[in-house]
Amino acid sequence: MRNSAFLLIFCLIISACSCNKNDTEQKTTSVKVPLGDPFIMLWDNTYYAYGTLSENGIAVFVSNDLINWSIPKEAASGLALHKNDVWGDRWFWAPEVYHINGTFYMYFSADEHICVATSNHPSGPFKQQIKKPIIDNEKCIDNSLVFDNGKPYMLFNRFNDGNVIWIAEMEDNLMEIKPETMVQCIHVSQPWEEIWPRVNEGGFIVKHNNTFYLSYSANSYESQFYGVGFATATSITGPWIKYSGNPILQKPGSLVGVGHSAMFIDKEGQLRIVFHAHNNNEHIHPRHMYISSVSFETTGNEEIMVIDPNYLTPLLKVN
Repeated sequence: MRNSAFLLIFCLIISACSCNKNDTEQKTTSVKVPLGDPFIMLWDNTYYAYGTLSENGIAVFVSNDLINWSIPKEAASGLALHKNDVWGDRWFWAPEVYHINGTFYMYFSADEHICVATSNHPSGPFKQQIKKPIIDNEKCIDNSLVFDNGKPYMLFNRFNDGNVIWIAEMEDNLMEIKPETMVQCIHVSQPWEEIWPRVNEGGFIVKHNNTFYLSYSANSYESQFYGVGFATATSITGPWIKYSGNPILQKPGSLVGVGHSAMFIDKEGQLRIVFHAHNNNEHIHPRHMYISSVSFETTGNEEIMVIDPNYLTPLLKVN
């Protein structure tokens, strides 16, 4: 299981943050933000981070500066989504949150099925009116919402030939996909991706200068060689061509097992990328969240995505 080892540290954090605020002996310490599969949304001048952490749902933390994080007062339990409010009862992974037409939509994986829940606040509680997956006839994970000319698409992983990234159009209600529109994007095809096992996952799409960039992770999340590559296309449904210089992020600095990234625009207008890494060289869990910058550079006849190897290390305040 990807998140079973997270439960103890999550309980310790929630317990610490629920201490008596009037306790004069209370001390504030900080730990690395313990999120796997992280996603960051900027809303109303506040950053919200969601990710894989708890066996009971989806965790949320907030920050004003990307470095210092805390549990929002609106989510005293530390959870933006609780399993009692949605389909599935285990394996809550890889959430993404979007504000659309006055409603916050959380797309996430539960029991290896992609789901969507809604809320009127970014801290939740996120709930499903009808408790069911988006795709109920097969297992899929690592969903990501993307728009092209106002039309919504869902990027996700299917378990065929390992983890393979697909895309499909969504219905206007943003709750369902159009199965007949499913198209395969990328699969394991480069030597660096074949260390262990056959995985292309955690896809995320941004558009730059009329070109679509699909970032993705390869190798098992358990591997120290987990890393990030990208592919490009002139249409959101492909065909996608992988960059020959992949990976563009693998073992930066002292980190290993880096991947499952997502991108966002910070308060200064800089394109950022958030990703997780192993706890250390000996232990995978709890994984931690890191942030870097993304740029585009012209090399020869192509413009490539570049991730700055100098990353930020966010810290979670524990009282």
